[in-house]
Amino acid sequence: MKKYFALLLAGVMALSLAACGGSSSAPAAPAETQKEEAAAEAPAEEKAEAEAPAAEAPAAEEAAAEIKTVEAGKLHMATNAAFPPYEMISDNGGFEGIDVEIATLIAQKLGLELVVDDMEFGSVITSVQGGKSDIAMAGLTVTEERKQNVDFTESYATGVQVIIVPEGSDIATVDDLANDKMIGVQDGTTGYIYCSSPVEDGGYGEDHVTSYPNGAMAIEALKGGKVDAVVIDNEPAKAFVQANAGLKILDTEYIIENYAIGISKDNNGLRDAVNNALKELIADGSVQQIVDKYINAEN
Repeated sequence: MKKYFALLLAGVMALSLAACGGSSSAPAAPAETQKEEAAAEAPAEEKAEAEAPAAEAPAAEEAAAEIKTVEAGKLHMATNAAFPPYEMISDNGGFEGIDVEIATLIAQKLGLELVVDDMEFGSVITSVQGGKSDIAMAGLTVTEERKQNVDFTESYATGVQVIIVPEGSDIATVDDLANDKMIGVQDGTTGYIYCSSPVEDGGYGEDHVTSYPNGAMAIEALKGGKVDAVVIDNEPAKAFVQANAGLKILDTEYIIENYAIGISKDNNGLRDAVNNALKELIADGSVQQIVDKYINAEN
């Protein structure tokens, strides 16, 4: 750099002398030539520093920059936190459960921070469709109807719909629900879809189904004699029966289904990123560890 300034100063002095003496000396080199000469004479370390490529951003930051979310740096998860052990409110007022922990790991892989948007179950998919949340994760079963509204990732868990009845009930099998019984379900769930379907489609008809905003309210209706049975997923059913004396789960499965994450059909980039992260978590055993943490194999 010192040599560069010395050359520059010498050039200025030469121009000054020429102007005073009226000399017809050769014109100064073009600015581009001067820059090239200065660059050629620059120390090697300065040239290397100038030519070095910009440092690459961390992979997580690059991934986050390429993903479109409703809020920069955040991954909003639409859920209904009344579905233990998949999502529930913790003792400190936060959120916990299988879905919450899996979503947290997915967000970390994408360089994002998880935000839980707690709402009625019936609003979970519409929240994603309307661009208010990024993913729907609420023990969400993959159905053909839902696939028309959102895209789904690979399945990460299996759900089983079961029947809860009071002890001493005359309902002993799935077939007994057809005997003019009133069935309680959570609004918008597959339990509601299956049970309220017409008889010719394997359901019991809407007249024999009462839906509630969440499973806990359906259980209260069962305890109060307003419904004869509640159809709900097996794991929440276990928690409800354990917390409410006088209830039992029938030793029969109503239906088996797969849980997956719902994502807007207009956000293929996020869908692929979330799905890839989920597949990695399944492959390395993280998902199974989380499931095992909340679901005791002996239950």
